[in-house]
Amino acid sequence: MGWVGMAGEGLLLHSLVLGHSSQAECLARFQDLLASGAVIDDWNPELRTRVQRFLAGDVCDDFRDVETAVTESTPFASRVIAAVRRIPAGKVLSYTEVAAQSGSPRASRAVGNIMARNRIPLVIPCHRVVASGGRLGGYSSPQGLSMKTRLLQLEGAVAATP
Repeated sequence: MGWVGMAGEGLLLHSLVLGHSSQAECLARFQDLLASGAVIDDWNPELRTRVQRFLAGDVCDDFRDVETAVTESTPFASRVIAAVRRIPAGKVLSYTEVAAQSGSPRASRAVGNIMARNRIPLVIPCHRVVASGGRLGGYSSPQGLSMKTRLLQLEGAVAATP
C-alpha cells in the first residue's frame, strides 16, 4: 500500500496520506507543517496501529470514532463529509447518492470536488464514493484507482472497474 503518513495534534487528526513510493515522497506532503516547526514522531501510536492493521487486511475498520480537524468552507461540504463518514465499511454510495443525502441531489460534481480535496482518506472514506453504475470514478492518491480498488477489496466491497 506504500508509505503512509499522518499529522495531528492532541487527539485530532489533521491529515493522512497514503500510497507513496518512498518515505521522502510521503514526508514531502507535510512540507508546510515541517517548515512551521512540526516534528516527526509517532504522534498517535494507537491510530497508526489501526491504519496498519486495516491496510494489511487484518481488520475492517470504519474509523468513525477518530476525531478530525476538518473545517469545510460551506455547510454543504460539511454535510457531504458527514454523509461520507456514515458509509459503512464494505459499502459504496454514488456521488449522486451522497449529494442527495447532503440535501442537494443535483450536486454530484460538487461532491466529487469535495472528495478530491479530502485530506483524510480512510477516516473520511472517499474510496467508498463511486460514479454512477458502480464505476470507480476517481481517486487522488499517488496510486490512483488501483489504490481505490485495493481499499474496496480490503473491505469486501464490490465495485465495477473505471
